[in-house]
Amino acid sequence: MSKKLTKRSEDYSKWYNELVVKADLAENSGVRGCMVIKPYGYAIWEKMQAALDKMFKETGHENAYFPLFIPKSYLSKEASHVEGFAKECAVVTHYRLKNAEDGSGVIVDPEAKLEEELIVRPTSETIIWDTYRKWIQSYRDLPLLINQWANVVRWEMRTRLFLRTAEFLWQEGHTAHATEKEAIEEAEQMMHVYADFAENHMAVPVIKGVKTESERFAGAVETYCIEALMQDGKALQAGTSHFLGQNFAKAFDVKFATKEGKKEHVWATSWGVSTRLMGALIMTHSDDSGLVLPPMLAPIQVVIVPIYKGIEQLDAISEKVNPLVKELRVKGFSVKFDNRDTHKPGFKFNEYELKGVPVRLAIGPRDLENGTYEVARRDTFEKETVAADAVISKIEFLMEDIQKNIHQKALKHRKDHITEVDTYEEFKDVLENKGGFISVHWDGTTETEDRIKEETKATIRCIPMDAKEENGVDIISGKPSKRRVLFAKAY
Repeated sequence: MSKKLTKRSEDYSKWYNELVVKADLAENSGVRGCMVIKPYGYAIWEKMQAALDKMFKETGHENAYFPLFIPKSYLSKEASHVEGFAKECAVVTHYRLKNAEDGSGVIVDPEAKLEEELIVRPTSETIIWDTYRKWIQSYRDLPLLINQWANVVRWEMRTRLFLRTAEFLWQEGHTAHATEKEAIEEAEQMMHVYADFAENHMAVPVIKGVKTESERFAGAVETYCIEALMQDGKALQAGTSHFLGQNFAKAFDVKFATKEGKKEHVWATSWGVSTRLMGALIMTHSDDSGLVLPPMLAPIQVVIVPIYKGIEQLDAISEKVNPLVKELRVKGFSVKFDNRDTHKPGFKFNEYELKGVPVRLAIGPRDLENGTYEVARRDTFEKETVAADAVISKIEFLMEDIQKNIHQKALKHRKDHITEVDTYEEFKDVLENKGGFISVHWDGTTETEDRIKEETKATIRCIPMDAKEENGVDIISGKPSKRRVLFAKAY
């Protein structure tokens, strides 16, 4: 199998686009800006879903489902929310087609215009808060902790598979609380849940922080985020959690009776991650040979490739391998025994290297005689011969070691690419020649933030949660600053 991937050092963007397609993760569809997620890519997303869903339920959340369509008037109820999404909305205006009289095909029936246009959801706050008004009457109904797995549409003009598409898959949590304190704690908790998932399942190091006012979610009082750094030195927002205050509760008149019998508006949060995580996974770990997948999310964790001549050798190898496959599956590993006779071993080795399968076993006639397997790990390309009776314990070790190793490698890359600077000249030099996160003092004004963004295309990715207080001066205005923030160019 010829991979022929562009090298990352030559053209990182082209490398990414080729890898997504050649590794059978996704492809562009017949609808502009929309993608087809192929079975191998969707299998990774399913593992992500399963892990996150378990974490959500362990923190008390339940799944529900809300409509795809939102009446246009709902979006008008929260001013900053509609302003934030207005340019990305797909609008349904008619409900019927008919055959053209000239026989040229189907046309929109002009007589079938909707009384009120429907918006294909870009996010579901408005339709959900209209529903919550009916669900919440008393403090006994709180907290209301709901999540939904869904698709959304944001009419992006420049798209890239997984990273930015007009339609994408995600989860969105929407919660209601009796107090401001509870809602803030919920928003912070979900940021920590996302960080836990990114670090321990995806093996992607992230920085937890809050967004500046200009980078907040439309309609939020505070936006918490996790930011990851890709190999090309660009940042990627991997997840966000929003404290919405009482903005949506007031817009949709969602009130509850307190224990004292008073009527008060509830406090709200929303939070979400999307198939954008697939992009983060690919760009954090993969190399010029293809995907490098963390074992916890790999659709195939172990592949076994027989090397044989003739059906008799294959039968003998299969007799040896089949009990191993069963035992590994009992232990919870996803295993594939690739006994296809349509492809040679070299083709298969390349294929599974490209697809990022963490561990590959090869077994031929000599291994049968010696009672061994050749064991190869994808992250370092190291190979060794392992006795058959020790191969399961070796695989168990490798699953943990590969997960740990790729996380450590990504963590080192991030540490090497966080640079503190104290002048604008240094800032521009690092941005141009090194990339990564740039730690600088900021005076807290949108004027300074906007000027840097306009002149360099770098944005404040977050104000880190663990940022220590220190006296400094803004690199643009010279005004005093109490802490550093992280700038970067971003996806």
